[in-house]
Amino acid sequence: MSRHDHDLANEKPLTRLVRSGRDHSITGPFVNPPVVHASTVLFETADDLLSGKQRYTYGRRGTPTIEALEDAISELEGAEGSVLCPSGLNAVSTALLSVLRSGDHLLMADNVYDPARTVATSVLERMGVETTFFDPTIGSAISSLFRANTRAVYLESPGSLTFEISDVPAIVAVARAHDAYVLADNTWATPYFFKPLAHGVDLSIQAGTKYLCGHSDVMIGTVAANARTLPLLKDTHSHLGLCVGPDDIYLTLRGMRTMGIRLERQQSSALTVARWLSERGEVDRVLHPGLTSHPGHAIWKRDMTGSSGLFGIVTRDWSLDKVKAFLDGLRLFGLGFSWGGYESLAVIGRPRRTAKAWPAGDHIIRLQIGLEDTADLIQDLEESFARVSNLS
Repeated sequence: MSRHDHDLANEKPLTRLVRSGRDHSITGPFVNPPVVHASTVLFETADDLLSGKQRYTYGRRGTPTIEALEDAISELEGAEGSVLCPSGLNAVSTALLSVLRSGDHLLMADNVYDPARTVATSVLERMGVETTFFDPTIGSAISSLFRANTRAVYLESPGSLTFEISDVPAIVAVARAHDAYVLADNTWATPYFFKPLAHGVDLSIQAGTKYLCGHSDVMIGTVAANARTLPLLKDTHSHLGLCVGPDDIYLTLRGMRTMGIRLERQQSSALTVARWLSERGEVDRVLHPGLTSHPGHAIWKRDMTGSSGLFGIVTRDWSLDKVKAFLDGLRLFGLGFSWGGYESLAVIGRPRRTAKAWPAGDHIIRLQIGLEDTADLIQDLEESFARVSNLS
């Protein structure tokens, strides 16, 4: 072992973010692993080619660059192994396809990322998989929804639009009793604040586009697996021919090194802004699990060690036109999808629900708090509130 290689098992999270994925027997003496662009890999002899024992055989099947990020993700997640996907949504679909087959029944939380919902109601439905959507706060009462063919439960806690917190350990306990898999989208908390696999989840999903990369210039997804599920994940990932470009992997590795510092700052700023908004007369409620007013706060506090920079607000009796005027008046909040980057963003959300209706007329303003000065962000919001004060 090189003097630069260390066992990270006892190191703190910030240290692990910096040191993981840096096996110098693979990447050499460089601080940042080299970016390997490769498709064809050469073999020394015909016997080597036929043996299948060479470490690298084809660019899609692995390079030092791919291994560096896979190893880093596995270290952060506490996983048996991980795979990289071309986007967060592809990570969702790859995870689902790894454990489901025709004739299966899927339980999916009603608050999931809307494109994930569409995967269930389109691709999986065509495959012959039936999906039941459930209230994400159901807890152990989910047992009443299980059938003989229920094969998996899919969670997103908190939901990235409506921010309900699920009781993950309680749902996992029920799923285990029915020999079903549990999948969780952990993009909001990241493994820095919550480790799904440590709470019994089988597959932990991240849109690395968000906090892992952190700079709004990469599309990438990750899936981390426990020992029980890793063979299924690896087979599906390989058979689908999935791979990520080395430059995107490099940028994700580079962004990951500062993720802890960015998350700590974004957590602090988001809580400051959320508390300020909770005192505004224009705001009916703030959807942030880190606030004591949030219905899922106790579970969040029990299971997670922090919160990220994404939360929502519901205004008090505002029309859609007034919400749009408010967003149009913002200077420092860009209007754009995604989140987790260094810049602040705002979007309008309207949840699609099946298990429990979302109140009619409640338009969500979702805010991503970036790395700008918090006082400047609050001033921007305050000025926009003032601009629309006379609108109906």
